[in-house]
Amino acid sequence: MFKKRVTLPLRSVLWPALLALCACGGGGGGDNSTPAPVPPAPPAITKAQLNDASRFSAMATFGLDYEQIEALALQGKAEWFDEQLALPVGYHTPIVDELMAREADGEFDPFDPEDDYPFLFRRWAWWHQAVRAPDALRQRVAFALSEIFVASDNVDTLLIFPYALTTYYDILLQHSLGNYRDLLREVTLSPAMGVYLSHLNNARSDASLNRFPDENYAREVMQLFSIGLYELNDDGTRQRDANGELIPTYDNDDIREFAKVFTGLTFGGGGPNEFPNAAVNFREPMNMVEFAHEPGEKRLLRGTVIPAGLPAQEDLEMAIDNLFEHPNVGPFIGRQLIQRLVTSNPSAAYVQRVAAAFANNGQGVRGDLAAVVRAVLFDPEATAAPNPSGTFGKLREPVERNVAMLRQFSARSDSDDIYNSGLFLQLLTGQHPMSAFSVFNFFSPEHIPNGELLDLGLQAPEFEITNSSTIVGMSNLIDFAVSSDVATDLPEPLDPVTLDFSEYLALANDLDALIDRLDTVLTAGQLSASSRAAIRSAIQPLDDADFIVRTAVYLFLISPDYSVRI
Repeated sequence: MFKKRVTLPLRSVLWPALLALCACGGGGGGDNSTPAPVPPAPPAITKAQLNDASRFSAMATFGLDYEQIEALALQGKAEWFDEQLALPVGYHTPIVDELMAREADGEFDPFDPEDDYPFLFRRWAWWHQAVRAPDALRQRVAFALSEIFVASDNVDTLLIFPYALTTYYDILLQHSLGNYRDLLREVTLSPAMGVYLSHLNNARSDASLNRFPDENYAREVMQLFSIGLYELNDDGTRQRDANGELIPTYDNDDIREFAKVFTGLTFGGGGPNEFPNAAVNFREPMNMVEFAHEPGEKRLLRGTVIPAGLPAQEDLEMAIDNLFEHPNVGPFIGRQLIQRLVTSNPSAAYVQRVAAAFANNGQGVRGDLAAVVRAVLFDPEATAAPNPSGTFGKLREPVERNVAMLRQFSARSDSDDIYNSGLFLQLLTGQHPMSAFSVFNFFSPEHIPNGELLDLGLQAPEFEITNSSTIVGMSNLIDFAVSSDVATDLPEPLDPVTLDFSEYLALANDLDALIDRLDTVLTAGQLSASSRAAIRSAIQPLDDADFIVRTAVYLFLISPDYSVRI
């Protein structure tokens, strides 16, 4: 294995540390008598500007390569952000459509154990778009939202049907930079979510059968998708009553009332009186069937009452509005987006500024997620100079590290498809998009690991799935991808995905220039002196350019400087 070429002293330095926590000018010529003036060359991009662009890209995307970082530095972050908002959505469904057509033509034989099953198609689509879709900002935000609005293929139905989680993730993509209310509504009506949290075919109560509405979605839509467990101040801190006790946002009566609202939903495509619809349909929103919906008034949060006699769909819309207008939503969702994109421990002032953007995007619109994400990424705390000794930053998730590696080293294949089953990553690290073991995601946003971080009271959510086994597993995955010509795990018939190190080979004879370039791309200029010395020491005795580059890349990717983003 490639990793055996690395000396043990370097490993012994790096791993304990991890565990502890362009310029181009042009001239124009006229005729000999009246030469045209030569326009001035654009100012050269400074190293500081490149590092700043790289650091921003690590928050706003899954990572950019050197050429893209240069372009971002030249364009400017604000202009880049606006350009990203205007890009078309890189949906997953068209890719799965194509794969299903190829499956129908016999290209993928589900009875051949050497081939993959169609249930992997949604994974292939996810990886291709995460690596290749031009709307890099939207792809990154959608992944962050997938860890808040959790649905998972650990439910067999969602694993077996290729369109189940494909169409669900497309909802996250469609609304990730749209309005939160639309997102919450479409998640509620998603058949994948209906299966996952069991409000699909949730019938009205019948006392004679001892049947009452299922309360699962009613509970989680409040606890996880909108308002959280306790009343919050605008800055995300928890309110307390006169006795100093935390104030719950809802109780069991509230859950029962909301559960009544989420009755009468079944698979789409059926008739207005077809409940349940036996035809499995993951390509359309769920259909509300009137006679299966709980009648009568529903008493919701903060004194809102849905009067009896309204159409079932209007009940649902009023319930969505009731959650959307709750003052908790801005700080509750905003803080988690900060944690997923920027830093694990935002200040109360940071959360308050983001919550204010949720409440009003500057044009009187509530819930504008583009404004929220802009506030997250351009906040003074996010743009302040890095401070290695401070509390700002976050541990990169395994998925984040894997996708970044593919993006930053120009993953390619003969077919131009960047497919990956992600099974190897999941086996080694316990993480894959939409494969969490529960609705509570892979890790809690409030997780604090034992040790120094606990003593300091600092949250580090990603450390909940980080241990000696997953660290070695991630190292081995990087080892395999960097050292071989196969960067993803796929069956034989598909073209292998490889990384492209060609631009770095030209720097192999200048070790300091090579390390500087990798420092810009991977660690945004934050490589520590000790890590630089260790990496340089490891590659200095090598004489093969390709081996020098691959070794340097590998050591960067397993270093604590890269693993912990500041």
